[in-house]
Amino acid sequence: MSAALSNLIGASRVLAAVARDSIFGILLSPATKATLGGNPWVAVLASWILVWMVLLIGSLNEIAELTSIFFLLSYFCTNLATLALELASAPNFRPTFKLFSWHTSLLGCAGTLVMMFFINFIYASISIILFIILFMILHYRAPLESWGSISQALMFHQVRKYLLLLDSRKDHVKFWRPNMLLMVANPRSCCELIHFVNDLKKGGLFLLGHVKVGQYQEVTSGDPCLDEMPYWLGLVDHLRVKAFTELTMAPSVREGMWQLIRIGGLGAMKPNTIILGFYDNMLPQDSFQKKEIFKEVKYANLELKEVRTKFLSRSTSDRQMNPSEYVLLMKDCIKMGKNLCLARNFHLLDKEKIIKSSETYYIDAWPVNFTAPHTRMDYNTTCLFLLQLACVLKMTNNWKKRTCLRVFLCIDPRQDDTMRLQYRLEQLLQLLRISASIHLVAIDNCLQYLGSDSALVQSGTESQETAYSDGATGAPTQQQAVTSPKDLPQNYLQAVNQLLVDKMQGTAVCFLYLPEPPSDSTEHMRYLQQLQILTDGLPPTMLVYGQSLVTSTAL
Repeated sequence: MSAALSNLIGASRVLAAVARDSIFGILLSPATKATLGGNPWVAVLASWILVWMVLLIGSLNEIAELTSIFFLLSYFCTNLATLALELASAPNFRPTFKLFSWHTSLLGCAGTLVMMFFINFIYASISIILFIILFMILHYRAPLESWGSISQALMFHQVRKYLLLLDSRKDHVKFWRPNMLLMVANPRSCCELIHFVNDLKKGGLFLLGHVKVGQYQEVTSGDPCLDEMPYWLGLVDHLRVKAFTELTMAPSVREGMWQLIRIGGLGAMKPNTIILGFYDNMLPQDSFQKKEIFKEVKYANLELKEVRTKFLSRSTSDRQMNPSEYVLLMKDCIKMGKNLCLARNFHLLDKEKIIKSSETYYIDAWPVNFTAPHTRMDYNTTCLFLLQLACVLKMTNNWKKRTCLRVFLCIDPRQDDTMRLQYRLEQLLQLLRISASIHLVAIDNCLQYLGSDSALVQSGTESQETAYSDGATGAPTQQQAVTSPKDLPQNYLQAVNQLLVDKMQGTAVCFLYLPEPPSDSTEHMRYLQQLQILTDGLPPTMLVYGQSLVTSTAL
């Protein structure tokens, strides 16, 4: 009788504790009711009813089999937990039993399972099914409490093991994937871009990088990056994106970006593509005001209200770099061997509208360097990288059903062999297995502003295209020629911009060729102004510069 009462009281306390954690929702919520002294009388009553339901079976042998199986199941769970702790190599797991090893835990698991099925096969099967159901409910509905999850320890052990096996020296273009580092000054103004890059990465690495400008030796207490990290993790939770966050503190944004590019990621999982926001005078838009930006999160370490309060709105006067430093930032990315993307007008991206709409939207790719139109028929590394990104975006689940990929071929009808150029592009897309429609665009009205004798207008009839024996395509030795910004008249850029605007009706996102930044610091401002003229009034635009081969025909 004493043992029965102690088990009854103990079971009721466990039931009340489970109810307080809200693991099973409103089903167990009445069990939280208690007396003024803290006695959970509803849980005691429920436990008493369950005990009587078992007693009403009426057969002592049946009751003995049932209780024995559940006791053996508890021993099985204990052995399984110790086995998992041993396999996870948790340093704080130091059992005092001298003969303990993973062999004894495994033997205990096997022995209890055998005894369960030996006593009663049906009861044992039902108890194991109930155990699996309860385990899954606990795994997916457990609140974020500091209980300590063995699954995290096991995952750490396995991830560390496989990261050591992932050798960067064995990288091959056949298995290239976009590993993105998105530099974020204030997430309040770029949530749409964060969602877009989350789609664009397609199984690759996604890092959110942020630089806190300041002198670390002037910090009196604590680490500012550690203090701010929970808010960034909370932001990732509420945005429901698969991203890691990397924060650093440096005297300047440029030095901080050096740190993030060099040490961001882990092992062979390093970013190969850097994405920067566009530098212009546009007032930052508040993405937090859009309800569709944030997804429903059942459990999070921080409430959405706390995240919103942390990241306040900023104006263009709060910038921590000038235009010349921004261009130097771009050149640093290229110097470090990274692909570079500039994102503009992504506050206009409404992904929910695209997904829910019955209309067809377009992903536009323009593999032509408008600052050097004479190379428009040369598909170099940047062109191939641009086509690869557009194709990867089209392949993602959120975009492939509602969008079509268009590739634009710019021609000069006065001197270009249109049929031959179209056939060459069709062959390239077929070789790369990119499903897209080709649209011919006459740019002779734009070229007239350059003058008929200008070297920028001369048509290159021979393309530089290389096919390697391993199936990789590209032209790494024939990278784009750098054109001085002062060679381009403003009316030419305005004409190209108007042409782009006219052709982008129904466009969701467009990918444009990013010319290499000039080395002369006196031309940095002119370079940014020309990029701004080129992209004014366009839909969400990604300016792309490729550094390495990313396409392969061997798969």
